[in-house]
Amino acid sequence: MDSPLIPAMQPYASTIFSKMSALAVRTGAVNLGQGFPDAEGPPFLVEAAVRALREGHNQYAPRLGVPELRTAIADHQRRFYGLEIDADTQVLVTMGATEGISAAILALVQPGDEVVTFEPYYDSYPAMVARAGGTLRPVRLRFPDFALDEAELAAAFSDRTRMIVLNTPHNPTGKVFRREELELIADLARRHDAWIVTDEVYEHLVLDDVPHIPIATLPQAADRTLTIGSAGKTFSMTGWKVGWITGPAEGVAAVTSVKQWLTFTGPGIFQYAVAEGLAMDDAGYAHLTDELRARRAQLLDGLAQAGIRTNHPESTYFAIADLSSLGMPDALSGMASFAQEHGVVGVPVAAFHSGDAVQESAPLVRLAFCKSESLIADGLERLQRAAV
Repeated sequence: MDSPLIPAMQPYASTIFSKMSALAVRTGAVNLGQGFPDAEGPPFLVEAAVRALREGHNQYAPRLGVPELRTAIADHQRRFYGLEIDADTQVLVTMGATEGISAAILALVQPGDEVVTFEPYYDSYPAMVARAGGTLRPVRLRFPDFALDEAELAAAFSDRTRMIVLNTPHNPTGKVFRREELELIADLARRHDAWIVTDEVYEHLVLDDVPHIPIATLPQAADRTLTIGSAGKTFSMTGWKVGWITGPAEGVAAVTSVKQWLTFTGPGIFQYAVAEGLAMDDAGYAHLTDELRARRAQLLDGLAQAGIRTNHPESTYFAIADLSSLGMPDALSGMASFAQEHGVVGVPVAAFHSGDAVQESAPLVRLAFCKSESLIADGLERLQRAAV
């Protein structure tokens, strides 16, 4: 029997992450593709979740999220960015950031609408735009510096543009968008009366001396921006699946109308714990990046020693490597044999592209440095052997 999956979703039947993780298991390869940390997050968060469990917070949480977390999110936005957010009308807690992205697109995009985003992109963006019946208009960020081409961005907008999906700090490139780039995006969105959905899950994982600037802090963007955050990335608790959306009350209400039919609500015990986590002191936030910065240096230095060209990620968990020097002209078709022969798995960057960009990015692979020192060392040793 043919698959009953609707045609719009057949290209997205399985994520590239699942495929690469299965490949690593099958071949016994070092998995540098998985985008989650090896280390656990802060112990006090675990204790907070256990305490919430024992205190009986085991029934449905409110549809918008527990009040303590919504207040903590509003306080966080004020503390770090000077944004005044009403916790009762401008905050929605989601089952991770991916659900927030999905609910926002499904709430605001309909057939005939166009959605601008940057490629390489997080792969949920095109999947959800397709499910909503919209058309994706990707704008290229090119290896190795991933600079924004202003003319290409402007050309992607039209009178059918309903939304731009922004991701900063950007996965998978590690790019942190600068103020002048954000101002251009905001001006184009206002000119075309488009919503801005901004995925900022790596906001606290900036590793260089560059500021993360939420586009919602720009006056011309504030009334049309839905900002998505994540406890999973900030606290290295990706399995907790606690995310949130903040923005104009009418936008949050629209997303809530869709989100309630997806999961309605998420486990309250983790929401109480995250509320405590968001209130931790500046030293706690700084500590989260120290180990990640060291592992980035370990990975980039080791790849350079192997003669493998990379970008310099300013943020996130990832670096992008050009493996053509190791005889890999096409990672999408060649990763299986590479894993079998050399014992390392990464994620082909071409999976985050469309059209001509797929072939142009063919030898590029996303490698994660949010891993233990020993696992990164093992992967580097194998790559260095492959380079001989």
